[in-house]
Amino acid sequence: MTTPLDPVIAQIIPLLPLRDPATMTPQSARDALRALAASRAAIPPPPVESAADRQVNGAAGPLAARVYRISRERSPTVVFFHGGGWVAGDLETHDRQARLLAIETGAVVVSVDYRRPPETRFPGAFEDGFAAMRDVLAGIGEFGGDASRVGVAGDSAGGNLAAAVAIACRDAGIGLAAQLLVYPVTDVAGNYADAGENARFPSRAENAEGYFLSRAVMQWFAGHYLADEKHGLDWRVSPLRAKSLAGLAPAVVCTAWFDPLRDEGKAYADALRGAGVATSYHHGAGLIHGYFGLGEASETAKAEAQRARADFRGLLERGV
Repeated sequence: MTTPLDPVIAQIIPLLPLRDPATMTPQSARDALRALAASRAAIPPPPVESAADRQVNGAAGPLAARVYRISRERSPTVVFFHGGGWVAGDLETHDRQARLLAIETGAVVVSVDYRRPPETRFPGAFEDGFAAMRDVLAGIGEFGGDASRVGVAGDSAGGNLAAAVAIACRDAGIGLAAQLLVYPVTDVAGNYADAGENARFPSRAENAEGYFLSRAVMQWFAGHYLADEKHGLDWRVSPLRAKSLAGLAPAVVCTAWFDPLRDEGKAYADALRGAGVATSYHHGAGLIHGYFGLGEASETAKAEAQRARADFRGLLERGV
């Protein structure tokens, strides 16, 4: 039996941005997410010992980053990529998520502001993500100090980048301890506009609209990220299409039941397990895309996110 939509979240949905691709522009999307983050200014952010802005090396130059610590002890390190459809989202919009990740995992969290489309299209964001991971690993002594306990994490488009970076790390012989993929984009073939590709994932029809993220908005995002629709077949944007997922870092995969991305996220969790990768899966009963950012309002969202972060912490502590 399907768990009904969390009633608190049902009341929040009409207040959320990014719901009209017909009028949305890259700048309006960015402004809307920033405004949503700013609307919480009266609520103190989760406290960490420090949140320091710095730079890490990207593929084409330095990238803005923010480093969150809860202590100065030797600890795991997590490279975090924010969501926002590749186009929107930044260090500010995902500040609270990064703080909670540090608090609940005990890790040093390095949140990375990758280059965004349409100014920089695919594979720019992916290349920045992998370059940033390499840079953090090269300077691990400045961060958590333990190269055997490094993970990658991200939500939505950031989950897509985290999954792709985990594959690139495996291919480069870099051992990661864990990956946390929160309602990730895993298959962009067809740009969410192709009926045949969409039919492979029933949630794209079941949750096409009405639950904050819509399939039409995903089509808008993909159209901005990919200069050529054929790029959707590339594993760097569609990790579900990688030739092999064997040997990847253990994973925690989260989806939301009322999310058009639900079924591709579950398909990725299933594919990881099928390739022998230790994977825990959280299906997000009663929840929508973006619920990791709704924990201050919804106890259901808070509890599900906490369970996922606890699983991720266990993997990080175990190490490579």
